[in-house]
Amino acid sequence: MAQVILGENEGIESALRRFKRQVSKAGIFSDMKKNRQFETPIEKRKRKELAKHKKQKARFRY
Repeated sequence: MAQVILGENEGIESALRRFKRQVSKAGIFSDMKKNRQFETPIEKRKRKELAKHKKQKARFRY
């Protein structure tokens, strides 16, 4: 879980930036998107293309 503790003279904007950075590093947004119930056709196509490329790369490795 991402957590940010405000410094003594720290503004809310900088704390929010730090929080967003921690959330993105932890991979929370990507995990949320992965577990969404509805996936648009474009997202589905992109996911399948990525999986296809990863599979092809793994096949040709030695």
